[in-house]
Amino acid sequence: MAVAGFYRRILPSPPAIDFSSSEGKKLFLEAIHDGKMEGFFKLISYFQTQSEPAYCGLATLSMVLNALAIDPGRKWKGPWRWFDENMLDCCEPLEKVKETGISLRKVMCLANCAGAKVEAFHANQSSIDAFRNYVSSCSSSEDCHVIVSYHRGTFKQTGTGHFSPIGGYHVKKDMALILDTARFKYPPHWVPLTLLWEAMSTVDESTGKQRGFMLISKNQRAPGLLYTLSCKHESWISTTKYLMDDVPALLSSCSVKNVRDILSTIFISLPPDFSELIKRVIEVRRQEDGAQVLNEEEKGRINIKEAILNQVKETSLYTHVTDVLQSKELSKPEKCKFCVRNTLPNIAASVCCQGAGILMGKSSYLEKLCCRDASIRCYSATTDGDENIAVVSGTVVNGTTAQFVDALVPLSQTESSSCKNGSEWYSSGVHPHNPDVLTALLLALPPQTWSIIRDKKVLDDISALVSTEGLPLLLQEEILHLRNQLVMLKKCKEEKIEAT
Repeated sequence: MAVAGFYRRILPSPPAIDFSSSEGKKLFLEAIHDGKMEGFFKLISYFQTQSEPAYCGLATLSMVLNALAIDPGRKWKGPWRWFDENMLDCCEPLEKVKETGISLRKVMCLANCAGAKVEAFHANQSSIDAFRNYVSSCSSSEDCHVIVSYHRGTFKQTGTGHFSPIGGYHVKKDMALILDTARFKYPPHWVPLTLLWEAMSTVDESTGKQRGFMLISKNQRAPGLLYTLSCKHESWISTTKYLMDDVPALLSSCSVKNVRDILSTIFISLPPDFSELIKRVIEVRRQEDGAQVLNEEEKGRINIKEAILNQVKETSLYTHVTDVLQSKELSKPEKCKFCVRNTLPNIAASVCCQGAGILMGKSSYLEKLCCRDASIRCYSATTDGDENIAVVSGTVVNGTTAQFVDALVPLSQTESSSCKNGSEWYSSGVHPHNPDVLTALLLALPPQTWSIIRDKKVLDDISALVSTEGLPLLLQEEILHLRNQLVMLKKCKEEKIEAT
């Protein structure tokens, strides 16, 4: 009886050379001798086969992230934190990737969200000589990896667009080692770098742009410790457009007399789903994993989050933002897109469901989760009880499955004291519609946002408030990471609009 489907493909050679062939092994040994296989051993230690035919971009990225020892900050399975394809969904729903694949810019977005340092180039934004230098340099290091987006047809292979990491480089033969994540189809293989450049110079029909490559490395410290941007919700395009394009236009079209006018103008016109774009990064754990005293790792991460939160609240801009939010005009129900309307139980339930979604790997389907028995309580962050942390707890039900979840919430100094004394601190401590979130977002806007203001005194005043130069280093890094995310989302937005 005939069996449907395919069992592997024969690798067209030439132009490719099978990695396990005698010639492939010779190239490998020569490249090792030349010091151009340093990144190979880390990559091969975490090499994985893509779990879906269209998951080449996700499998490639998760392999590289694990090779760089980047901590995802959330659990994969059991107690283990580990990057897996199904965790890379912050920039594109997995169901959509499964159907249509993913673009170069979206993989760049995923790498950025995961905490990596990333530079992406369409082929027409670089040159073959520059690409060769990048491949040679990263092949000589364990701290940098090259991901290529190319068309298989150039190598006489079946299929169209594909992503793979580069595992090494042979200088004399000018050949790159492709660690193909579709191992069910083709084995790892060497290809001429000139032909690889030709394959990257093809046009991705989904975007109308050329394919290309990206450089992935590890940041000195994990960015996005307290705040991050997300494009899971469909409103990310309109919100990004508002922040990056409409805000400068608004400020140029109206006469702003002072900082208060500027903030009011921006806040009043915020898109309805603005809060879907910027999120607090929360620590999540199953209740059975928890204890009354946090472990050293949890303490360290929460302490950094609390330090950033305190630093935001110590800025002069935060004072101005708070004053504007408390004004009569902004406190009207029809204007209040960002003030807290939810009750404490609803806030706790919302945070709890987000945490369960992360643990279940279903963060894109929170509407299917039902939270019950949600509550907020204080844990001691130290054995002597001097420092406190808020813990949002609850039972999240998904059909017949129940998940008991704790979400660890950072508190500022004032909130920590209130929590210890049993006061109601939650309106400023848990819900994402807070002055600190808005302050961070304003600080993250590109400096040229404000240059359109005509009144020099007003321009000088707002420029001084939003400048990152005088910020503490921890907060400065957090804000610059948010700014990079905004710039990246703008590029993704422009690519998406051009493709429609």
